[in-house]
Amino acid sequence: MPGSPTMPHNTNLRYKLGPLMLTQKSAETVRATLPAVGEAIDTITDLFYRKLFAAHPELLRNLFNRANQAAGTQRQALAGAIAAFATALVERPGTRPDALLNRIAHKHASLGVSAAQYPVVHRHLSAAIAEVLGDAATEEVTAAWDEVYWLMADALIQIERGLYAEQGVLVGGTWRQWQVIERVRETADVVTFRIRPADGRRAPAFTAGQYISVRVELADGAHQIRQYSLTNAPGATVRSFSVKRADTGEGPAGEVSGHLHDHVHEGDALTVSAPFGDTVLDTTDAPLLLASAGIGCTPMVAMLEDLAARGHQAPVIAVHADRSPADHALRADQERLITKLARGTAHIWYERPEGDWPAGRTGLVDLSGIELPDGVQAYLCGPLPFMRSVRTQLLERGVHPSAIHYEVFGPDLWLTRDDGEGR
Repeated sequence: MPGSPTMPHNTNLRYKLGPLMLTQKSAETVRATLPAVGEAIDTITDLFYRKLFAAHPELLRNLFNRANQAAGTQRQALAGAIAAFATALVERPGTRPDALLNRIAHKHASLGVSAAQYPVVHRHLSAAIAEVLGDAATEEVTAAWDEVYWLMADALIQIERGLYAEQGVLVGGTWRQWQVIERVRETADVVTFRIRPADGRRAPAFTAGQYISVRVELADGAHQIRQYSLTNAPGATVRSFSVKRADTGEGPAGEVSGHLHDHVHEGDALTVSAPFGDTVLDTTDAPLLLASAGIGCTPMVAMLEDLAARGHQAPVIAVHADRSPADHALRADQERLITKLARGTAHIWYERPEGDWPAGRTGLVDLSGIELPDGVQAYLCGPLPFMRSVRTQLLERGVHPSAIHYEVFGPDLWLTRDDGEGR
């Protein structure tokens, strides 16, 4: 059977905390009220954000992703995270949802979140819970859910403190100025930016699969932040990231990618964070499956760069899906790197292929014809439907869930589901 039960390597065990346990009284209260809170959690988080931004409009302008707020995906992710964390506390006492905590902590660190911001969040989240639950929000219920919040907040603060220390920066002080030294048009809607530190100091270390945050000032004066995967091998002096122009339409969707495409050129300065991200390439010599779709190819290119640089000898199976060859960003890089690997193979699917293209590689990815070596570790990146499909196929082929790792661009609406479909 491909794959075997192994400890996931990407859960940042160096920041492992002690067991997280509610007091007995709070555990009983949370267990009793979890169905009611879970049913109302979307309403609670919606009200929370409205209260938070009414009191602190600068947070929406300069920290939170306005596009995710407009789409409601950040609200859904927060609701899922709270419900998943509370469920873990009452159903699996003495353990922690490490994958959930580390995913959130890495994103927070990339945004420069500090411990001082957690009381602000608590104030407005507690008020939203009280308002939505009404008479059901007794003193006992409020105290129990306060305990849930601070267990989660304190765990995140500790992990984030460790992440900042690892990068050698003060808490929240992750930002530096970088200079664009080259801009490369990859496809009609993807541009690669090559950057280096403007101050001449050494670039911070990173692991293949990690991302940086880029903060830009938009026309209305707002400072918006987005994350982009690095596409270099670790150790590169010049760093590269690729940006796909999002469908702008109405509202704030695509405002940062559009700004980078339209206004950032060679010689310009960018405000960039240190690298973070918990879905990273292991250093063991295991066989690998790297599966991506669309712009999800970016962390996979960094992984291929790293594997080629260190002479990885085990099989590496690169799977990619895209709309057409013309839409396939970084295709030449993927092909070049695969040929450098001792046992690298590539399998590509296009929805709209060109020329003499195999019928079996048209449409959706189908892994049934690909041999999976024993002990394979799989890395996925792309739209959620793509990753769910690939994960399902891998599980059906006998790959253990702990051997399947993924990176999602935007709020993680998969990890917070408590149905076994997370990591």
